[in-house]
Amino acid sequence: MPAPIQPAVLSLAPDGTPYSSVFDDVYHTSAGGLGQARHVFLEGNGLPERWRGRHRWVIIETGFGLGLNFLATWKAWRDDPARSNRLDFISIEKHPFQTADLARLHAAWPELAALADELRQSWPALLPGIHRLHLDHGRVTLTLAFGDALEFLPQLVAQADAFYLDGFSPARNPDLWSPAIFGQLARLAAPGASLATWSVTGHVRRGLEAAGFGLERRAGFGGKREMLTGRFANGNPSLAQATSRTALVIGAGVAGTSVAERLAARGWQVSIIDEADKPGQGASGNRAGVFRPLPSLDDNRLARITRAGFLYGRRHLDALARAGHPVRWSPTGVLHLGRDAKQEGKQKAVVDALLPPTDYLRFVDKDEASQLAGWPLDAGGWWFPGGGWIQPPSLCAANLAAGANQITLLMGRRLTQLNQHDDGWHAMDAQGSEIARAAVLVLANGVGIRALPQAASLPVRPARGQVSHLPASPGSAPEVVVCRLGYVSPEVDGVRCAGATFVADDTCTELRESEHQDNLDKLDFILPGYAKPFDPATLAGRVGFRPASPDRLPMVGAVPAVAAIERTTPLADIPRLPGLYAATGFGARGLVWASLVGEMLASLIDGDPLPLERELVDALDPARYLLKPPRPGGGGDE
Repeated sequence: MPAPIQPAVLSLAPDGTPYSSVFDDVYHTSAGGLGQARHVFLEGNGLPERWRGRHRWVIIETGFGLGLNFLATWKAWRDDPARSNRLDFISIEKHPFQTADLARLHAAWPELAALADELRQSWPALLPGIHRLHLDHGRVTLTLAFGDALEFLPQLVAQADAFYLDGFSPARNPDLWSPAIFGQLARLAAPGASLATWSVTGHVRRGLEAAGFGLERRAGFGGKREMLTGRFANGNPSLAQATSRTALVIGAGVAGTSVAERLAARGWQVSIIDEADKPGQGASGNRAGVFRPLPSLDDNRLARITRAGFLYGRRHLDALARAGHPVRWSPTGVLHLGRDAKQEGKQKAVVDALLPPTDYLRFVDKDEASQLAGWPLDAGGWWFPGGGWIQPPSLCAANLAAGANQITLLMGRRLTQLNQHDDGWHAMDAQGSEIARAAVLVLANGVGIRALPQAASLPVRPARGQVSHLPASPGSAPEVVVCRLGYVSPEVDGVRCAGATFVADDTCTELRESEHQDNLDKLDFILPGYAKPFDPATLAGRVGFRPASPDRLPMVGAVPAVAAIERTTPLADIPRLPGLYAATGFGARGLVWASLVGEMLASLIDGDPLPLERELVDALDPARYLLKPPRPGGGGDE
């Protein structure tokens, strides 16, 4: 079980320098933090000169602290007309500051005020894991890892052009200046990567040299006589990048449009093929879907990926709205009730152990739950204040509007065959005519992926889901989403959604009275007595087919080129079909995963640092099923 994030406590030394009582050390020299950032880290890494003419420049920092090094770098990048196209800044922080404390600290540098304000507006919840922020109209990406550097550096998937080594003093924080850390820096170094630090301590120099860095002492800043710079002579192969920045996405649902928007944001030309007449049909066509994470006491992979997806998804929804492309959604809050007293106790234990921020998750007893729901309940459970409902077609439309200049829609076209050629992938229709071609192809067509031989190794199962539409008046209870072996939404356009059934390997499309009854039974379990006025024989509804996976995690990444392989083969050694990727297997959690999956797949395709830990990237890899027998069942949700 991960330790909860302990925020930094704002303290000041007698001269006003920010100070950590935990490490008994200052955050920067008393001679001036901004001057130190510029002299030691920017000049020490040969910046801004070295990023000029580059498409992307990647920096990894050990110790975010106040964010001063990041802000100084961002400002220098903005002020340089010959800057790289993009700036990727990755930083690890075990004890991040609260937003209010950052505001007090940043007030000392008025020349950074506008950038600092933008940073604080995007500042993530203090929860463990990797948080990706898009700043400066998407040109600057800040990837924050909240947790211990010894745990997170091995989990980063990136190639750094420069390192900022800026932890607390080696005497005060020795773990951050250890051989284990230096070895990870070498693993993450791009060819010719540089480093800079204010520390010239002997064991630091020896450890960096042993890891492969050639070092040089230079004049230090303020009261420090010397500082250290270095270069990594060898470097690791750069992350793969496509030479032609054209992509073809199959499927215009939340998965496909999310991938397309993230690729478009990177300057790719994207075509989307879908056999429907408009985007957001199929499994993405419901009126209201649930948007919330799913915690666990052991913070397992499912919990971590849904947390990351929820937090990134909230930021994506906000970004779309700021850009003038608002999604139809409402952060009403989501109430997730315990199934019984035993599960209710487990839910409380999760909150007590993980101590999440209360604006992310708290436990409520049945009385408070009843107040929140506006209905007498027999159980308490989790309350997610920032969760809510999303109308999936509106998310698809907003994604497409955001990437409008880069995205071409090819609706009403049915893909029946994929052909691989020297110039990439060609999508063909039933008459053998070419629909479109591109260097990269992404399969995000839900259960339709099963018809393509190239994806035969992916165990996608269709899961029929019927949602019941209940007549509802505005302001009627519940005005929040409530879940308990099913879900019920607030009123949306005179209708309340309740459901949903989950029937694997059933492809029938008609509404069934029996499944309406199942949904009403679930509704009565959620809100006792609520379903009594409704007749299953007269209800409207909708049927969709979710692409489910055996282990309840989506399949995101490069598609394997083989149908079977020795099960001891490392994932990285499994051959892949060049330029072919999948984003499928979302089950009932497409809304919480789609935006993050779009960013992850676009990062993977474009050669960016990835927005998830390596072990979670591996947990989503479509090739994982070649290495272990799939678990029976899976893919459902409450």
